[in-house]
Amino acid sequence: MKKTLSAVKAPTAESLARIADSGKNVSRFFTNSGKMMKPIRRVNVDFSARMVEELDREAEDLNISRQAVIKTLVRQALDQRHFAMAERTAKQRSA
Repeated sequence: MKKTLSAVKAPTAESLARIADSGKNVSRFFTNSGKMMKPIRRVNVDFSARMVEELDREAEDLNISRQAVIKTLVRQALDQRHFAMAERTAKQRSA
């Protein structure tokens, strides 16, 4: 019977650290195919009570956290702003 390849389970961070601590080469576990993510920064934002209630209603309707609602709305607003600025720049160049 022919052997089939089963899914290879990636080692945990702890087991990888133990292997590296023992002096063994761990480079085979890294493919460099991922993308480097910048660290997340925590910020504080003050909202009125009415706005928090509105955010909470939206979060409940969407079945997601308040934080997810805020992140989504901020991302949409930034995208709209970038799009509008790009459009304005394109119009100025064509004029």
